[in-house]
Amino acid sequence: MAPPLLTLQNIHLSFGGTPLLEGVDLTVSEGERLCLVGRNGSGKSTILKIAAGLIEADDGTRFLKPGTTLRYLPQEPDLEGHNTVHAYVTAGLAPGDDPHRATTLLAALGLDGEHALAHLSGGEARRAALARAMAPRPDILMLDEPTNHLDIVAIEWLEAELAATRSALVLISHDRRFLENLTRATLWIDRGQARRLASGFGKFEAWRDKVLAEDENDRHKLDRKIVAEEHWVRYGVTARRKRNMGRMRALADLREKRRGATKATGVAKLAATQSEASGKLVIEAEGLAKSYDSRTIVTGFSTKIQRGDRVGIVGPNGAGKTTLIKLLTGTLAADQGRVRLGTKLDMVTLDQSRESLDGATTLSDALTGGGTTVKIGDTGRHVIGYMKDFLFLPEQARTPISRLSGGERGRLMLARALASPSNLLVLDEPTNDLDLETLDLLQELLADYSGTVLLVSHDRDFIDRVATSVIASTGDGRWTEYAGGYSDMLLQRGQVLAGSGPRRDKKSKPARLKPTAPRTQARAKLSFKDAHALKTLPALMAALETEIKSLNIKLADPDFYRRNPEDFAATGARLDAAQGELAASEDQWLDLEMKREAINSG
Repeated sequence: MAPPLLTLQNIHLSFGGTPLLEGVDLTVSEGERLCLVGRNGSGKSTILKIAAGLIEADDGTRFLKPGTTLRYLPQEPDLEGHNTVHAYVTAGLAPGDDPHRATTLLAALGLDGEHALAHLSGGEARRAALARAMAPRPDILMLDEPTNHLDIVAIEWLEAELAATRSALVLISHDRRFLENLTRATLWIDRGQARRLASGFGKFEAWRDKVLAEDENDRHKLDRKIVAEEHWVRYGVTARRKRNMGRMRALADLREKRRGATKATGVAKLAATQSEASGKLVIEAEGLAKSYDSRTIVTGFSTKIQRGDRVGIVGPNGAGKTTLIKLLTGTLAADQGRVRLGTKLDMVTLDQSRESLDGATTLSDALTGGGTTVKIGDTGRHVIGYMKDFLFLPEQARTPISRLSGGERGRLMLARALASPSNLLVLDEPTNDLDLETLDLLQELLADYSGTVLLVSHDRDFIDRVATSVIASTGDGRWTEYAGGYSDMLLQRGQVLAGSGPRRDKKSKPARLKPTAPRTQARAKLSFKDAHALKTLPALMAALETEIKSLNIKLADPDFYRRNPEDFAATGARLDAAQGELAASEDQWLDLEMKREAINSG
């Protein structure tokens, strides 16, 4: 194994008396390909800042091998002190570095080196900071959300660039595909602790679920042991004659251990408020065209979107994705062509701009408009309860929006959008700044949503999981619709999935494939037994969960053991068996669901 270039050992850090990191270790060796994963607010970015030497931990040690060069890309770069983009990027070069590489990176990222920094957008500033970090070819390259504000073409270019670099990589990203393609080790930050997996992100989620299940099982065993010890203290024969102080101290230790065994952070509870079903036809467009200042954004585009469709819209930044959505939803008039909207449409739009919210507005007021109740359809719900569904703490109710993190603002925008009744969801970059668990829940919400979804996203994995068809820019204002997700689109274009990235071929116009035929064929391949199990397992799992809850309540009765020790033992045995049956059923359902998805994807 290569010697370590950077080591963090037993790192502790607290903010305002609240522990954030408690004994975190991090080692980066030559050629490392490591990703940091964890919930928003778990401390991932803080660890990178400590590793980069930007902040100091309360306790622990940091060692950087002498002579090692390290570059760090923050989420919010500071561009002060330079006039032009080129001056800012080249200022990060050390003596002996190739100055031409800075020019090459700027061109690849679509930036003009002579452009004034003061006039850059947020996305352009991020790309300039990325070029500055990559230009010196450092020994260690630490990137915090490098794909933010990059389009799909730029993301795939960045993947290829990082895959070819000799620098050790430490990455934070919510882009699954990006992490799967680049990483060979994973550091999971959870409840102040760090656990390392000697595999890339592709194997992380199955490993994480196994660890959480083992933790929950350990907590359950500890709870049962405490109950048994408490019964002995209250009703044991020896305890009535004289107290066994050794056993009493053991009980106290168990209780202290249980108090210290923190549970995993909760998950958001996303649910869209759905209105009455729309008509079967949602949007029909014929021959749409739109231009700005002689620049063609859309030309000759036609489509038909029906109820229940999930349409992904992809293309480079500036191609006109948002314009196309506005044309399709009738909020922008076309220069040519026509759009016909279906009947009974209730449309809700999630704008990609987090800046549309006033930074001085509090979280509570942003959800309620100034009251204490969130209106969800025709009913009201107290704002604190609704906040908890989206992982906000009660004490954050009066927090100004300007003090929320990017992920928290993303969850706030979702909370606002999903409270309104809809049967047509228009989501413009909904995945920005969301952690992986919330992305999973958003995906599940869209899968259960009975209405229609229009989705703009640069997240290839998310599009693959959600979209039933993709409308892609093919250049010069032309847009082509493909059946399936992003990977299906690449296959229909005859392109390689991994590493190459899409190349726009202006001469190529692949025919639109109809999704119905392959899907019908896929269903036929699923055996009757598997199909029946896939249909009935959810009800079985729900029944087992109800039984487990009932058994736990029964065992929590302090008089149960005294009344009937045999029944107490039998109930405990049945609880163990029910938990085993539930775990087996969940594994079976997951295997079948993955099999079904594999068949449906061809």
